[in-house]
Amino acid sequence: MKPPRQLLIFIVTVLISAQAVSHHVLGRPAYSLNENSNTPPSMNIETQIGNYFVTAMVFPAFPKPNEAGRVHFYATHLDSGEPLNTDVIFRVKDNGWFSNHEEKLGAQVLDDSVYRQGFIFQQQGDYIITAEFVADNQPYTIDFPMTVGNPAPVGPLGIAITIIVFILMAVSIVQRKRLIRARIQNARPGTDK
Repeated sequence: MKPPRQLLIFIVTVLISAQAVSHHVLGRPAYSLNENSNTPPSMNIETQIGNYFVTAMVFPAFPKPNEAGRVHFYATHLDSGEPLNTDVIFRVKDNGWFSNHEEKLGAQVLDDSVYRQGFIFQQQGDYIITAEFVADNQPYTIDFPMTVGNPAPVGPLGIAITIIVFILMAVSIVQRKRLIRARIQNARPGTDK
């Protein structure tokens, strides 16, 4: 039995068209991808502050120590929809309990409706990035957190709480053993009370 001619034409068409789309990834041609464009952001923050709607994104998805990363910052006026067109200053500080060291990353100008700030962190940890700008004679400050690398899941406060819990458990066990020993000695016949 011979297969119908239309079935053969359909199979050949499907096989040829499958090869035609293989150079696309997520709807984008593979030749337009590079190390900066094919990674999703680690976070995407959208907020309204004053008269502006702000979006901030950190790339790559998992920033690592001694590797380049970047912040993309967008701000548009709520009423007009016009992009912010002033200098934006980026700062960073360690997100630790006792850290107050702050460092300026840079000041950026508008580039195709986006403010782009690059960074390289030497150590892993939790950081706060601050974007500052002045618009309509009012200062604006936006803070957003960022994690670089794989910092310890338990910080100094968690370690202190864990140590206190272990000490309390040890004291409780020792006291319980003393109480049981005392009860056993008192329950034996012939012991003085």
